[in-house]
Amino acid sequence: MVSKNQIKFIRGLKEKKNRVLSKKIVVEGLKTIQEFIDSKYDLDQLYSTSLELIKNFQPKLINDSQLKLMSNQRTPSGTIGIFNMIDKPIKDSSFYIVLDNISDPGNLGTIIRTCEWFGINQIICSIGSVDCYNPKVIQSSMGSLSRVNVIYTDILKFLKLKKLPIYLAELGGKKFKKSEVLDKCIWVFGSESHGISDEIKKIADFSFMIPKYKKDIKTESLNLPTSLGIILSSVRT
Repeated sequence: MVSKNQIKFIRGLKEKKNRVLSKKIVVEGLKTIQEFIDSKYDLDQLYSTSLELIKNFQPKLINDSQLKLMSNQRTPSGTIGIFNMIDKPIKDSSFYIVLDNISDPGNLGTIIRTCEWFGINQIICSIGSVDCYNPKVIQSSMGSLSRVNVIYTDILKFLKLKKLPIYLAELGGKKFKKSEVLDKCIWVFGSESHGISDEIKKIADFSFMIPKYKKDIKTESLNLPTSLGIILSSVRT
């Protein structure tokens, strides 16, 4: 059985402040829960409409009404896991992806998944960026968040400390060519609505844009995950 207080607590984890205070996150869906269990995340609670074992863990049985109250999804999958947060120190690397004030959770989730595809296991975000444990981020990352560290820090200080060339991806930059960038570098991508902050532009080495197939194409811009995917496909393969 699950109590009303437990349901209230899990519903409260939709809010960032409650996740920060409790150091717990909600993960939904059997496959994604299994991926988090297989990673470094510690499973705290498990709820399901079935008593079938999940990775040798016995879930607490809940009914459909309770599931709907606990779930963040329009069509709940039937299984909910509560995991403990983990500390995520920045790892030394010769290649970094930095996100400046990203606000859309779906975009961040897709970026996490895309980065894992191209062998990138950490993403550096500005402190004001959307929380990677937002339920929509977890859902859209399709389990990749369990293997990709998302670290929040003062990215201006971070960029100044790293002795690597800084490349910006933005409209108005030079046409992107793989031959003009180094393998060891930092790529910065800005927010969907405001782009990259002026402070970061001042310390960057180069600014690049993805050229259109033809100049007369009417589409004005690409969304953030698409732009990142195109660049990574070029520089990481």
